[in-house]
Amino acid sequence: MNSGALSLPLLRQALDRTAARNVILTGTKRLPDVQFLDFLRSMRLRGVKVKVIPDATTLLSSNPVISRDMGMPLLEIDYPQLDNTQWALKRMLDVVGSLVGLLLCIPLFMVVAAAIKLTSPGPILFGQKRVGTDGKVFICHKFRSMYQDAEQRQAELEAQNEADGAIFKMQNDPRITPVGRFIRRLSIDELPQLIDVLKGDMSLVGPRPLPMRDFLLMSDLHKKRLSTIPGITGYWQISGRSNLSFEEMVRLDLYYIENWELFLDIKIILKTVKVIMRREGAY
Repeated sequence: MNSGALSLPLLRQALDRTAARNVILTGTKRLPDVQFLDFLRSMRLRGVKVKVIPDATTLLSSNPVISRDMGMPLLEIDYPQLDNTQWALKRMLDVVGSLVGLLLCIPLFMVVAAAIKLTSPGPILFGQKRVGTDGKVFICHKFRSMYQDAEQRQAELEAQNEADGAIFKMQNDPRITPVGRFIRRLSIDELPQLIDVLKGDMSLVGPRPLPMRDFLLMSDLHKKRLSTIPGITGYWQISGRSNLSFEEMVRLDLYYIENWELFLDIKIILKTVKVIMRREGAY
């Protein structure tokens, strides 16, 4: 890819479409530093290797490699190693926490599953396309808290949206079932996302992944909240949840990303339990 024609949105689409794991970049001298750093951050989040055709890359920490396919010298960019230990510990916390959570919640899952099945037609679990790390789409799982035709009915309810910005919220959403209203108040509907954490699509803590509808309405500034792994809970959830505006949610997500450390995740998890018990801002 020529850096002069570098478009991150188009590149992300191509990577999603082809599942490519390597990107070769030319003309890095013409690429502004900020844009190059955004590109590297994006590729690192996706686990994509970056190689550049040498020109002004001597300032980067890199190892020369010979491409067997192209037969020319390439420089492979090494991503920063400074936070690898903390990120490994975060992943360990996610795996252990999700496994323990799933085991402890088995009796609760059985009760909730029975209540959903007996009170409204449709599946027990609801899978929805959400936008996660660096704009990658994945299936986010929840206990079904709405009637089966909820997504089809959203268009007719758009005029009654009570939230500002890109998100959709209604305190008395008619699509929510009686059982759904109860499990949403206690955030029980989110517990199946422990499976998504175990798979690596989500983390215990991080910005909430939003539906495709919301993602398409966000500005580029708002999409910066996608520069880390999405979470079941986050800074937004312990600071007001649905009572906060969309802009406040984004601001808190960006604060979390810029000030992240493992201790912050632990603090947010502990505070989340308190917020859920108080039933603050959930509907």
